Amino acid sequence: MKLSSRIKRCGLSPMRQFYPSEVAAVSRGLKVYHMNIGQPDIETPPVFLEEVRRYQGPVVPYAPAPGEKAYLKAVQAYYGELGCALEEGEILATFGGSEALEIAMACILEEGDEVLVPEPFYPNYTTFINVTGGKIRPIPTSAEEGYRFASRDKIEPLINGRTRAILVTTPGNPTGVVLSHEEMEQLVDIAREHSLFLISDEVYREIVYTGEKETMLSFSGAEENVVVIDSVSKRFSTTGARVGALVSRNRELMNEALKWAQGRLCITTLDQLGAAKMYEALGTDYFAAVRDEYRRRREATVTALGKIPGAEFTCPEGAFYLMVTLPVDDTEKLQYFLLEEFEDQGETVMFAPGAGFYSEPDLGRDKIRIAYVTAPEEMTRAVELLGLGIEAYRRKTQK
Repeated sequence: MKLSSRIKRCGLSPMRQFYPSEVAAVSRGLKVYHMNIGQPDIETPPVFLEEVRRYQGPVVPYAPAPGEKAYLKAVQAYYGELGCALEEGEILATFGGSEALEIAMACILEEGDEVLVPEPFYPNYTTFINVTGGKIRPIPTSAEEGYRFASRDKIEPLINGRTRAILVTTPGNPTGVVLSHEEMEQLVDIAREHSLFLISDEVYREIVYTGEKETMLSFSGAEENVVVIDSVSKRFSTTGARVGALVSRNRELMNEALKWAQGRLCITTLDQLGAAKMYEALGTDYFAAVRDEYRRRREATVTALGKIPGAEFTCPEGAFYLMVTLPVDDTEKLQYFLLEEFEDQGETVMFAPGAGFYSEPDLGRDKIRIAYVTAPEEMTRAVELLGLGIEAYRRKTQK
């Protein structure tokens, strides 16, 4: 039987492909430290579960396809506090940020169209773009330049007749880069001048270590261009709820996106109600406390990484990820080694190998992405295990 060429162009997630080896390691009695997936251990706000338990209806019905009114109103109020007045119809509830991205791509891409994406990039962007017929044209960045990319000389030479959009993440996954106001303005100007969509993935907006936060929606004159991807997953440590939002003032785009929303009927009713309550009940103090905790985890991680000979990295400005270059030939092979052949005091570690974060896998063979989503002492031990594992791996491979 023939399968779609679009799905064949997609790869397995570098964050999740090692799960069978992890299960085998755990079955042998090993403790596995996780730096591979952005799953925070910060407590989900109790108001979420309280709101779900409070539901008394005799039936859990379909929610409206655009979203529960309480959730849409809560998101609207949240953006109002950012200085962005949104109207009804400019917010669409989605299954997390992931579905928002897929809907946006389905609405704008024809077969063979291109999306400019700073590289390294979140690997699932490849999936969302490929299955909707497009392809990524990477905007190269480097650690030496702090992974900065928002300039005309880097972007405009890549624009051609098939370019449909620029897709950025700020704060960045996997680099931790936070775009400045001037860089965001530059991107908005480029998108407007070249009649491109500017898709801004802002799911980590609250995790900026300077405390500042901004959205692409705040810039005037590009209402038709800007599309924002949002989610409660990382903002409120509620990854399993799968409640996100597609936000844009481009009414034609949002009207077309509604077709997708009606086709998949709705997103989970109770999770939307819980998400709405979090937006209503939590604000500046909550976000500041969470940000301070991630700052502690960042400091523990970079301090421990500084003790690994040959490890190179740039300290992240936001989110909870960083890319690291390691003194090994292939970090995917290193990961299998750590799960199948290595242990220290009954413990080992997982990370996300870097090849999947690049359009050309060889560019990331010696790199990894670390998610510093657990307590500082856990991160310190995880990075220590990484260093010990590298030493053991190099002894094996250099015999």
